[in-house]
Amino acid sequence: MSEDRETSHEMTHRDIALLLADAADEVEIGIAPYQQVVRGGRRRRARRYLVATAVAVVIAGSTGTLALAGGFGGDGGRVATTANRPPTAEQRHVYAPQRTTLAYGTDHGKEWRVTIDVWGTARNDVEAQGQLEALGEFGNRGESGAKTASDLIGRHLFFVHLILGDEQWTKTWGEFTKGDTDSGTDLQSVALPLQSNKTATDDSDQRLVIGRVARTAHQVTCTWKDGTSQTAPLAPRNRGFTRDFQPYIRPAGGSPSNWFVCLAPEGKTYEKTEVTK
Repeated sequence: MSEDRETSHEMTHRDIALLLADAADEVEIGIAPYQQVVRGGRRRRARRYLVATAVAVVIAGSTGTLALAGGFGGDGGRVATTANRPPTAEQRHVYAPQRTTLAYGTDHGKEWRVTIDVWGTARNDVEAQGQLEALGEFGNRGESGAKTASDLIGRHLFFVHLILGDEQWTKTWGEFTKGDTDSGTDLQSVALPLQSNKTATDDSDQRLVIGRVARTAHQVTCTWKDGTSQTAPLAPRNRGFTRDFQPYIRPAGGSPSNWFVCLAPEGKTYEKTEVTK
């Protein structure tokens, strides 16, 4: 470029077009090209004013890319991004629950498992209708107590299942309510036979204990009627399952409380449970 073109204030339209093209070639259009713009400006100090104007035009043409990248404005303010959108009903588990395995073992050669399904809260009639249909598909519409879809709005439901081999039964259910969070030594539990609904009777030993406790609880003790007991400590992080049952307190996806499972030896039955740490 000639010296006259650098200093003259009477530039032609063609000169300006060349400058714009030159600036555009040195700017990398993509996700938030701020560093490229800064470096380009430093390389062209002798023609700072015109090139800065050209770069501004280039950036203005790519504002859509900048906004999606979530860059920062000159005043430090965050540009709105798609990541800031509120979670969808699917992401909140309104139409499919979060399932967590709480315990696993074998009994008389048959595998058994205790799981919990936690459903997200429906916020309006549309979400509630979809959740009502999904609960039916999961076999829990009756336990939900919902006669119509609107009965589900604002409710945070859970269902605990016992799985024996290829069969599954819902053993306890309920909902988490605001302001009703477990704390301290709070404990809720249910004792039941480690049997299918088909074979369990009123005289069956209540060997299996399932319960919920505050997240601050570090140990639960289950006591059997003969005076013996079993302790369930807080499970180490990422503790998996073995073929032999091990009692632990575990978190469950979507649940504000932790959960525990105890199992008495065959021939013994439930007496009481309590938080002991």
